[in-house]
Amino acid sequence: MPAGWEWDETLYWGAAAYYRRGRLPYPAGLQGRFAAAADLRGAPRLIDVGCGPGPVAVALAPLFAGVVGVDPDPDMLAEAARLAAESGVTNARWVRLRGEELPAGLGRFRYATFAQSFHWMDRERVARAIFDMLEPGGAFVHINTVVADPPPPPPLPFPAPPEAEIRRLVRAYLGDVPRAGRGVLAHGTPAGEAAVLAGAGYRPARVVPVPGRQVIARDIEDIVAQVFSLSSSAPHLFGADLAAFEAALRQLLARAADHGRFSQWLGDIQLDIY
Repeated sequence: MPAGWEWDETLYWGAAAYYRRGRLPYPAGLQGRFAAAADLRGAPRLIDVGCGPGPVAVALAPLFAGVVGVDPDPDMLAEAARLAAESGVTNARWVRLRGEELPAGLGRFRYATFAQSFHWMDRERVARAIFDMLEPGGAFVHINTVVADPPPPPPLPFPAPPEAEIRRLVRAYLGDVPRAGRGVLAHGTPAGEAAVLAGAGYRPARVVPVPGRQVIARDIEDIVAQVFSLSSSAPHLFGADLAAFEAALRQLLARAADHGRFSQWLGDIQLDIY
């Protein structure tokens, strides 16, 4: 959990409706790379902790007899259920709870996945709980979007979104210290997952690369959604200034776009399997 910050239920208020459109997708090879690295014999189950709107759980569901996605935000779970229905996934269920509330009677699992969620939790407590929920030979899987020595992106056909200018605009409305729910992230979010997991009894990670390396076409609506999908610029944080901020954001994007078009580079990720 970030130093000096306490979790509260407003962390992603209003962001769920923007998340699926705004966030870059996981690489198309995620399911195949997971399947090649995993032990899927028998009838394994997966738990996705901090599942958000369900992209990982839904992508991996065909590999498992059953999937449970857990998240404290009811709007995120509603989006996850919608994505599952659209994708024809029938073996997943969605449970509203925090990672700190596990095991919550959910049973045993072969794998537990965490994608951009573990840093928000009491990591030591959640790591111990998951350790006791795993079958013998099971694993904690960190879907890691920060990889060493990523390949450089190719020349992009359209401009990249003006990330630095967007950050400056957010700071102009919300202040210089990143917001997170009712609190602030004065010290950022923590790293050092390997040490936390070693302390909970996990073996060292086996790293499985998942290549991305794809240019993604984006438009102004996509980038607006990306901004509002972030905890640091979730819609509720702007209060009465929301409409003014969105208008300023759209003006900024219109100036930076090529006839409303942007490009973004989908880089590599990796599975850290503990």
